Amino acid sequence: MLKLLPVFRIVALLEGVSYILLLFIATPIKYLYEDPQYVKLLGMPHGILFMAYVVIAVLISSDMKWPTRTLWIILLASIIPFGTFYIEKKYLNKSKRA
Repeated sequence: MLKLLPVFRIVALLEGVSYILLLFIATPIKYLYEDPQYVKLLGMPHGILFMAYVVIAVLISSDMKWPTRTLWIILLASIIPFGTFYIEKKYLNKSKRA
């Protein structure tokens, strides 16, 4: 399953970027300018990336020897803006060096 680690890193990055775009660009445009086009455009890809993030995190957690608490932190980070970037720096960067 460690073969999934590079995929997880990419998914985490894309999920984080899509979440930030959705929250800080698409949603304000929707409510300030009454234009839901960007939310519709970004919503589905973000949802798919979010689900992929959660599934891959659970799949690689045993190979990475993450304690249950660490797994929950990693999963929680997916719903906090900029959370996946923190996970990359704190948990996934260590595995790149090892």
